[in-house]
Amino acid sequence: MTLGLCMIVKNEEEVLARCLDSVQGLTDEIVIVDTGSQDATIQTAKRYTDLVYPYRWNFDFAAARNYAFSLASADYILWLDADDVLLEKDRNALLALKKKLDGSVNAYYLRYDAAFDEDGNAVMYFFRERIVKRECGFVWQGRVHETLCVAPPVRCEAGIAVTHKKGERKERGRNLFIFARMFADGTMPDDRQKYYFARELCDNGLYDTAAAAFESFLRGGGWAEDKAEACRALAHCYKIKGEPQKQLSALMRSFDYAPPRPEICCDLGDLYREARDYSKAVFWYKLALNEKTQAGNGFICPDCGGLIPCLWLCVCFDKLGDYSRAKHYNDLAGKIRPQDKSYLHNKAYFEKIFYDEDKT
Repeated sequence: MTLGLCMIVKNEEEVLARCLDSVQGLTDEIVIVDTGSQDATIQTAKRYTDLVYPYRWNFDFAAARNYAFSLASADYILWLDADDVLLEKDRNALLALKKKLDGSVNAYYLRYDAAFDEDGNAVMYFFRERIVKRECGFVWQGRVHETLCVAPPVRCEAGIAVTHKKGERKERGRNLFIFARMFADGTMPDDRQKYYFARELCDNGLYDTAAAAFESFLRGGGWAEDKAEACRALAHCYKIKGEPQKQLSALMRSFDYAPPRPEICCDLGDLYREARDYSKAVFWYKLALNEKTQAGNGFICPDCGGLIPCLWLCVCFDKLGDYSRAKHYNDLAGKIRPQDKSYLHNKAYFEKIFYDEDKT
């Protein structure tokens, strides 16, 4: 079966070639819809495909993506943004998956590595509907933060990642502008759009308005995973606003929608650690080590289930005067990431402590 790539682009001359190079040899067709580039994006796209089409931008990402999908002819459609790439290991895994495509699966979810530490390790990822069967006619919804509405049978391919290589943000406030247009023309956002509107307010530093928007979203409907994430984001707003009790309430409220997740447990540990209540912080960091976030359940920060709680447990036990346990958790952190700077700093610290104890 054939696999096509569909993209919508605008002013992406700096990154588009990198994206398209990363899928060379994987796809049988490439469809690129340009929404009004004023740079060399179109010329770059035409080096890779003849299927380049103009589209009059109408402040509706779903409409643009649906137009791109309507131009595809392959059996399955892969979609990417211009600042996404497939690393070599993921290229190979996707090629193996392509050979197995037989039409029995309607949609494949792939991992989306969205944020990285200074060593290139993914520190935040989530899963997105990334490959869909064209004949199903699945439709994009949402003018901004659009989602592709798929139906079973679907499959999650956790071993294949799309890597987001974010460049300089060119249009700060763009998404809020689209929301403003929605409200101005009388369009009522659905529950998912309400959630992402609140996130946009938060991302743009409008914490008072964002907190009110998250509270409004939580009073309505929506997916449980979005509710849990909204509680975490709401807690962040209250932390910035200097309201620790409301921050605590928001984090605890997340348990109404999902079991304890490492990310929430670490946030609770941070709250108590910053309040110098180290015993309570220890409880939540230990719980973070014991809990796992399942694939598909919102934004996943893998270090929250390993490196981060180990390092903070080291700090907390040190503050409590329990140097043996502090060293134990630092040693665990070293097993997870031997070159981590905090681990190496703590290692030298404990070598001095225990050396001095041996001398006495």
